[in-house]
Amino acid sequence: MYKKIILSVALSSTLFGCAKTFTTDCSTSSKSFSKDVSPLIASSCSNQQGCHAKGSNQGCGPLTTYAQISNNKSSIRSSVSSGSMHQNGNLSSAQKNTIIFWIDAGAAND
Repeated sequence: MYKKIILSVALSSTLFGCAKTFTTDCSTSSKSFSKDVSPLIASSCSNQQGCHAKGSNQGCGPLTTYAQISNNKSSIRSSVSSGSMHQNGNLSSAQKNTIIFWIDAGAAND
């Protein structure tokens, strides 16, 4: 009986511990807004066909300038880390890390 309980707990932990989550360790990586983040957001989020292009009213609106991105960094971080953004789901783990690392490091305009 004791073995069945242990097995059940271990199996449950394995099954429920594999939920879709995104965690990062930013301690070994620094990212630049101008070199890393801005080009990524421009190509994935705010290009002419993107949801966050100039004049957008979707979500947090346009993400075409540092000020717009910085002012929405909390929402952006939450959406990227949860996987709800990019809507097409085509951001790689490395791209997600780029955005998250930059925000977690203070979101400098460099």
